Amino acid sequence: MVDKKDPNIDTLNTAINTLAEIASNPSTPRNIKKDLTDLVTNLKKQDAPVSVRAANAISLLDDISQDPNMPSYVRVTLWQAVSALERIRE
Repeated sequence: MVDKKDPNIDTLNTAINTLAEIASNPSTPRNIKKDLTDLVTNLKKQDAPVSVRAANAISLLDDISQDPNMPSYVRVTLWQAVSALERIRE
């Protein structure tokens, strides 16, 4: 049997990298940086299936993206991460 790499892991890593970039951007508001850092930590934990972690992250990102202090370019980048997470299937 050939061991194939799970495409969901690649997609998850893409979303994690996008969120980490936003969190490390100096123009991202501090409260959003903290939320994103916590979210990345939770996405990296392997205590739940990838699809469950992705679904939880999408829900949290929806809440985070509603912040009125968020610059529009940060919001667009968050949506890119959400789009990646939405491609994750069981």
